[in-house]
Amino acid sequence: MNSSTQKIKENLSQLFTLKFITVFLISVPSAIIAEQFNIPLAWFLGPMIITSIAALSGIKIIMPKIVLSFILIILGLHIGNYIDQNLFNQMINWIWTSLIMLIYIIICILVVAKYLQKFANYGDKASIFSAAPGALGPLMILAENENTDLSQVATSHLIRLIIIITVIPLIILNNTDNNVLLNGEFNYLAQNHLNLILLIIASLFFIFVFEKIRVPAALLSGTLFASGLLQITDVATYKLPDETVNFCLLILGSSVGCRFAEKTVKEIANNSLHSIVATVILVALGLLAAYVATFFVDTNILTLILSFSPGGIYEVAVIAIAFDLEPDFVAFHHIIRLLFILFTVPIFLRLLDKIKK
Repeated sequence: MNSSTQKIKENLSQLFTLKFITVFLISVPSAIIAEQFNIPLAWFLGPMIITSIAALSGIKIIMPKIVLSFILIILGLHIGNYIDQNLFNQMINWIWTSLIMLIYIIICILVVAKYLQKFANYGDKASIFSAAPGALGPLMILAENENTDLSQVATSHLIRLIIIITVIPLIILNNTDNNVLLNGEFNYLAQNHLNLILLIIASLFFIFVFEKIRVPAALLSGTLFASGLLQITDVATYKLPDETVNFCLLILGSSVGCRFAEKTVKEIANNSLHSIVATVILVALGLLAAYVATFFVDTNILTLILSFSPGGIYEVAVIAIAFDLEPDFVAFHHIIRLLFILFTVPIFLRLLDKIKK
């Protein structure tokens, strides 16, 4: 049995473990309670908070990769509904916002890394990995190869993600009339369900291709490419029910909390203060970048704030879908951000090695 088959079997077996069942047992009630108290994005924040507390309390919980992968494909199909020929006509204008994104990333790494080195006693490399505005998964692999303190890097990114995903919905609700878009109107009989099958098959194919050529966020970008291609060529289109957004929110929120399963309260406490300060700096720089971007594109400022938020591509994408804030624009810029981070961080590391020599 090869390693990939073994991984699939392990993931499937996790679906029937108490660790995963516990996630649902605590997440669903927390989402309902959060909704009763009118908490923004209740189906995300409720599960995220309760699973984070559970994980840090030592309760054994897990989010199988196969479940998360399924949710990310659903997200891609949701965003795919926004892709049309008009979108490609607009993308020429996104060159400037992409350039702003690159400058934003470089400034973020320079400023926040310096702060973490000076005030948090982070090592040079750990500070660079922790300062990058996103791309936790790939950065952890790079950090491990560089023999960097993985705990500092992971904790910094996780604390930042929780702060951002908690604060952003409040900002949106306080600055727009938009509410979470779940109107409950969905006509199953009017849909061509064969199209959904075609979209899923095409998505799986391009996810496989994108993973092979190492395109960042392959699960989302592959599905976006597949759904956009089939929709623009009039081969297949399918509108998923809005209620699936709540399910996506619940799984993504729970998955954030599950990431604390290997962490201790002491680890979080030791890194929390400086991680909060670093997050404030990153968010401030993101707001500045979003403001500068308003001079180059005619786009809602809240959409730009989401696009330049430091981290959480999937979490931010589902927020964009929930509040109907141009998910295609937001997803594109977060994928570009991942590409730029994976390009710039190794350059910073090489420069650091040269300086030390």
